[in-house]
Amino acid sequence: MPVSVSPGATGSQPRNRVRYHVVAVCMAPGHNITIIAANRHIEVSVGGQKLAESDRVLRLDETGLPPRYYIPREDVRTELLRPTARKTTCPFKGQASYWSAQVGGEIYKNLVWSYETPIPKAGQIAGLMCFYNERVELTIGDEHQPGPKTPSWR
Repeated sequence: MPVSVSPGATGSQPRNRVRYHVVAVCMAPGHNITIIAANRHIEVSVGGQKLAESDRVLRLDETGLPPRYYIPREDVRTELLRPTARKTTCPFKGQASYWSAQVGGEIYKNLVWSYETPIPKAGQIAGLMCFYNERVELTIGDEHQPGPKTPSWR
């Protein structure tokens, strides 16, 4: 059973020690974000190349979106990533920066993002990297995950 942490928690505890973190309840009518330790081994690949592998992943569940897996930067092959000019702002997490992956002569544009300085209530994901599940090969534990459908604006 997950342990509840108050919405104002700073996330100063080690990442996998915070098992459940409600960022906010009813941030907008019916909109919720929850951050929990994934407690599973996660692998991310694209074009047959492994881009990330970690046992220290945070799972972010947000109303209307598929679960997202935030991976510590040191567990991501950042040498295969190139920063892009793309920036987006989420009122519930803050401003995201994006990277493209260069693998086998192919460029996978804006494949990964990070909230370098998220809003305080989403502070646990600061500096972690997240890949679009539907654009990569995602394995959780021993199970390959089918890519979820995401709104067309993504």
